Amino acid sequence: MWQRLKRLLRAIFGGLIERAEDPELILQQVIRDMRDKLPQMNENVAQVMATQKLLEKEVATLEREITEFDAKIRAAIKQGRDDLATAFISALQEKQVALERSRQQLEAARRASEQAIRFRDNYILQLKKRQQEAMQLIAEHRRARIQEQLAQTMASFQLGDEAGTFEEMREKVARRAAAAEAKMELAATGVESQIAEIEKEALSMQVQDMLIAYKRQMGLLPEAPAPETAALPEKTLGPAEEEATRSEPLKTTEG
Repeated sequence: MWQRLKRLLRAIFGGLIERAEDPELILQQVIRDMRDKLPQMNENVAQVMATQKLLEKEVATLEREITEFDAKIRAAIKQGRDDLATAFISALQEKQVALERSRQQLEAARRASEQAIRFRDNYILQLKKRQQEAMQLIAEHRRARIQEQLAQTMASFQLGDEAGTFEEMREKVARRAAAAEAKMELAATGVESQIAEIEKEALSMQVQDMLIAYKRQMGLLPEAPAPETAALPEKTLGPAEEEATRSEPLKTTEG
């Protein structure tokens, strides 16, 4: 039971950690850590080089003292002071031993300084290389993230909520267009439409009647037969007709 619980907890926290691990943030932190180590490394190199400088000064001092003791020994011997010459020789021997030891230490310090400088330079090269690699990885990670977002966006047009919204709106527009078309058809077949058709037909009949009348006046069609009536009312002659009646006998006489 405990093993199963441990496995479950590891799976839960492992998944959380994996989702929380942002490669870009981790790479940036690694580069910052490497940069933070560089000042300490420079400090170590400076300490090694300082030791070398101290040993170089110590060697130079011992060499100068040995030269001075050698001169003192020679001067004491010339003056017949063997006791002073003996003391100077003892001190000279001590300085020579110290000089040999300091020279050995100086040689080791020089090698340490060279190694420290070389290690520091290699570290700087590695830092620059890691920075370039990190920038490339960060750029790739950003491109991958953008591609994922584009893929999700494109997928949403096919399967997501937006696609469903578009389909729903398309269906509503289609239903509204069909309803509007049906209303137009009903309006076209209504009473007002029928009245308009009748008026249009009546106007066409009037036009045809006028056309027939014109043709009859022009002699292109025979006159229509007069309708039979029981009695016609007496027609009153107008001034023009009375004048025509008076002139008819005159024309006959002259003939």
